[in-house]
Amino acid sequence: MASNQQTRPGIGELAKDNAKGRVGVVMGKVGGRVQIRPIGGGTEWDAMPDNVAMLSAREELSTRLAVRTGVGRVKP
Repeated sequence: MASNQQTRPGIGELAKDNAKGRVGVVMGKVGGRVQIRPIGGGTEWDAMPDNVAMLSAREELSTRLAVRTGVGRVKP
């Protein structure tokens, strides 16, 4: 991986919380934790930074397609 590539999602980007198996949008970072909101809205949850990862291109495309078509709960 090139050194200039981002390894953690930034605010406003889709992210995967590997500890909870959930996908959402990064809303901020407070107190050493990452705050993530479900894609369709709802209550944010806190995640440990080491458990938060960027989605692969395939996961992101699949997630965005599921949101657009309204297919069930979004999971990569």
